[in-house]
Amino acid sequence: MLSSISTPMAIRVAATLKIPDLIGQGIHSPDRIAVTTCTDKGSLLRLMRHLAAVGILVERPSGGFELTNLGDVLRSDHPAGLRPWLDTTSALGRSDLAFFGLLEAVRTGQPAYPGVFGRPFWDDLSEDPELGASFDALMASERTTAALEIAAAVDWNGVSSMVDVGGGTGRQLVQIAKRNPHLSGILVDLPATAAAAGRHFEEEGLANRCRAASGSFFDPLPPDADFYLLSFILHDWPDAEATQILRRCAEAVTRNGRVAIVEHVMGDAQTGRRITGMDMRMMATFGGRERTLAEYTDLAGTAGLEVGQVQRMGSGSSIIECTPVA
Repeated sequence: MLSSISTPMAIRVAATLKIPDLIGQGIHSPDRIAVTTCTDKGSLLRLMRHLAAVGILVERPSGGFELTNLGDVLRSDHPAGLRPWLDTTSALGRSDLAFFGLLEAVRTGQPAYPGVFGRPFWDDLSEDPELGASFDALMASERTTAALEIAAAVDWNGVSSMVDVGGGTGRQLVQIAKRNPHLSGILVDLPATAAAAGRHFEEEGLANRCRAASGSFFDPLPPDADFYLLSFILHDWPDAEATQILRRCAEAVTRNGRVAIVEHVMGDAQTGRRITGMDMRMMATFGGRERTLAEYTDLAGTAGLEVGQVQRMGSGSSIIECTPVA
């Protein structure tokens, strides 16, 4: 039923407790699962019976439970990688709970997350290292996939240096650098994340070409690179902050260089409800938003950039390349 919140929450609780993992390891008894997860036996049984009713589990006549094909997707080792996104103790699983404040976000135009958790999302990550690390891990997985598309789609001729702005733990820059051995790169992110990126560059044997710089993208960026990459950064921020980030790129890029925005673009019929759902997440969590191409063009213009080539990639995201206004 469209009005029911019980099933989405039951799935998140199961993912958080790693119930599908335990069943996959051969623990089928709800009593044993309750002991392992330190939960109330009666309450856990009721949860699992509801999950069976909606097709996530199957209850055996003996009282044990099995995973269905749908439930199997919730295992930590499933290639879909869905479980961490639903884990309410991880950064983005926790942020889902901000939807309980969506009414206030719609009424006020302000993110719901601070009202639910007592402080803004980014402050939450900086104050809780485990939460911050969970966010970095999720973003690393996403950026590895995106980087392969970006590395193949961008014309890197004439690009000898780049800055990956808010580049996370370095997975994206590593993929681009491996494909372009002539290129050197700097990754800019907050201290703990930048430190993790530096270690990743060492592990990949790229420390001679890639380095991490600790800093904020609201402050001046490393100057005079040929290419500045903003991959799924701007949608996290309201217009004023997004413009400031773009302005920092415009100030730093070489005269003939490029600033690339990678985002899903609103108004593309092929993006469908995935992007509108993400737009709701941006509203509830960050106060950010997904945007149309016209809106990105306006932001770029305000920041001193002109939109040029736009490419839609196979995943549905687009690369919007900008150049400094003469």
